[in-house]
Amino acid sequence: MHVWLEESLAKLSHKSVTAGAIRYALALWKALECYCEDGRIEIDNNAAERALRTIAIGRRNYLFAGSDSGGQRAAAIYSLVASAKLNAMDPEAYLRYVLEHIADHPIKHRSYCRGTSQQACRRISTS
Repeated sequence: MHVWLEESLAKLSHKSVTAGAIRYALALWKALECYCEDGRIEIDNNAAERALRTIAIGRRNYLFAGSDSGGQRAAAIYSLVASAKLNAMDPEAYLRYVLEHIADHPIKHRSYCRGTSQQACRRISTS
């Protein structure tokens, strides 16, 4: 196909739309080869763009946090919500569970609490 694209490009006018499309395909040929050889590679970056959309939308809201410490608290909450989503957990259930149980666990049992809350939230989000 690569040879055919190069041959077709030589026959077309440099300014044609088709020639532009062929040049685009040839410029990204190595990426296309990687995509065809490795089935784990995504064809687009929609997942990354969706993840960043929340940040872009929230950027305007961060202006109205009230103070620097308010902005830091908002950033911490946004981080917790994003982490819960990345771990396939229901963010609301995760935060509810953590806030209900955090006072009952001494600091030395943090890892136990973290693992328990993830299991509980996964059960909640799948039921």
